[in-house]
Amino acid sequence: MKIAIKRIDNDFNMEAVNEEGNTLLMDGAKDIGGKGKGMRPMQLLLSAIGGCSAIDVILILKKQKQIIDSFEIEVEGAREKIDDYSLFRTIKLHFKIKGKVDMIKAERAIQLSLEKYCSVSKTLEPTAKISYKVTVN
Repeated sequence: MKIAIKRIDNDFNMEAVNEEGNTLLMDGAKDIGGKGKGMRPMQLLLSAIGGCSAIDVILILKKQKQIIDSFEIEVEGAREKIDDYSLFRTIKLHFKIKGKVDMIKAERAIQLSLEKYCSVSKTLEPTAKISYKVTVN
């Protein structure tokens, strides 16, 4: 896996490109001179856990013949300052699923994702308490 990052302005706006040519924009926080032209790296980390888990959960539910009409996740993280950096100490995910989806199957799919399959959650697990809730329909 390889990502190329290049600066695209005179401040902190950067473009990341993956091996398939897909791009995303990053920027620094406004208090350090960022202009809000992209997501900040720690926001990307929260996006990554949500996206990683979403892929797992959707795959599991599809295998179980559940019909998903709508799928959303809200991710909220709280950080703790340590020396010159901050770590996520809590991450909360709220899965919002609509369709013909059994609540027990949705709960189990989320548990499997966060506890077994999602590489991002497993990476963050040593420093952050990860919790979730699910709303079906």
